[in-house]
Amino acid sequence: MSERTFSILKPDAVRKGDAAAILAAIEKAGFKLVAIKKITISKQQAEGFYHVHAARPFFGSLCEFMSSGAIFPMVLEKDNAIADLRKLMGATNPANAEEGTIRKQFAASIEENAIHGSDAPETAAFEIGYFFAGYELA
Repeated sequence: MSERTFSILKPDAVRKGDAAAILAAIEKAGFKLVAIKKITISKQQAEGFYHVHAARPFFGSLCEFMSSGAIFPMVLEKDNAIADLRKLMGATNPANAEEGTIRKQFAASIEENAIHGSDAPETAAFEIGYFFAGYELA
């Protein structure tokens, strides 16, 4: 059964010019690109998006980083999309990521790790709605 997930190409990947290569890897892995846009977000918008991490020590620096440049939020679709994207992304810390994963290839550190992906159906629903209006997903 087809499933939707949410992803963001983060400011580090966009700054380094890796967006096209990462998108190509995502499409090669069988994902259908339902919606994508290039935007910048404010620190307050980043705080709203990452509100679940508000009590964590990295929250402030994460929100600063995510608002530091252009990002590509996107909605992806395929069977088993959430789990498959997480496998394709690799471990949060690129030092622990498997060869061939996006983070192994394109990430510099645990924070500047190139890509975000939803971890559960409920998270994907919130994250998609945070960045995309229903009419953008037709």
